[in-house]
Amino acid sequence: MAVTLADVARLAGVSPATVSRVINDSAKKVNEDLRERVLAAVRQLHYVPNAHAQNVARPRKSAVGVIVHDVSDPYFAEITRGLQRQAGAHDRLLVICNSYREPERELAYVGLLRAQQVHALILAGSGYHDDEFTERLNGELTAYQQAGGRVAVIGRHRLVGTAVLPGNEAGAHELGLRILELGHREIGVIAGPRYLTTTTDRLTGFRRAFADTGLELPPSRLIYSDFTRDGGAAAAGTLMDAQPGLTALITLNDSMAVGAMATLRERGIRVPDDVSVTGFDDMPIARDVTPALTTVRLPLVEMGERAMALALDDDHVPHSEPADATLAWRASCVPPPR
Repeated sequence: MAVTLADVARLAGVSPATVSRVINDSAKKVNEDLRERVLAAVRQLHYVPNAHAQNVARPRKSAVGVIVHDVSDPYFAEITRGLQRQAGAHDRLLVICNSYREPERELAYVGLLRAQQVHALILAGSGYHDDEFTERLNGELTAYQQAGGRVAVIGRHRLVGTAVLPGNEAGAHELGLRILELGHREIGVIAGPRYLTTTTDRLTGFRRAFADTGLELPPSRLIYSDFTRDGGAAAAGTLMDAQPGLTALITLNDSMAVGAMATLRERGIRVPDDVSVTGFDDMPIARDVTPALTTVRLPLVEMGERAMALALDDDHVPHSEPADATLAWRASCVPPPR
């Protein structure tokens, strides 16, 4: 039978209200003698406070709500690791929700987390090219902020709150220039879903690299797919069938790059001797595949840490903070075959 707050009060010889004040660290102080008696009773009875009751007594004190697109995706797993590290340092409980890149599910989670009176909300994932949805989500987040909640986002959004902005466009631009400098001209690009701002920003960077070199990316060499291993594998097959002379495949994340490399291997196409392959994000697996994957490194764990720190900082003014991208040049990318 579970030990109750009333059991602690009886053993300590105090009222239940006094026990509640001690356990919940109430602003209404209890004298030291009574406090010690309560704590001694708690230890003797091995009493565990009711977390729900504590949240009612101390709303928004302990939990932070996080909405990610898919925590099983290595990109979000790394960001979540940073969020958890910073949350643990502040004794915060993390409530993680997967939206699976479904805007309506994301909106529903914001409502549920608001009802739970979490201390802060963090949206860790790309924004959407959907004005109507963005307006509705902004309405929910604005109301939450006006009630005292905090909002932080990771990625490019048109939402209220503080933002950590990954260097998607700049990283893609630098990578594109390097590939073109190697001499590649027959280049295929495997992009993520059209409706995500992350896809748009990375494509913009690559297109800018082509333009800087006096070239264009032909529409026939661009294919949109899911940000997954299987999405990359299928897209690589489609591109190689349509454009058999390609010497390089640029993929917009590492999971897609791994899938693309698998498809090339199955077809007897050597990486990088026949076709160079690049990724984006620098997931842990990027160093372990053979050949090791050339990619754009984003400080994903640090991005999670910074977003959490911003969400828990009660004194800052909402603003944007960049998270710079850098190249991780590895064996999967070489000059085109002669």
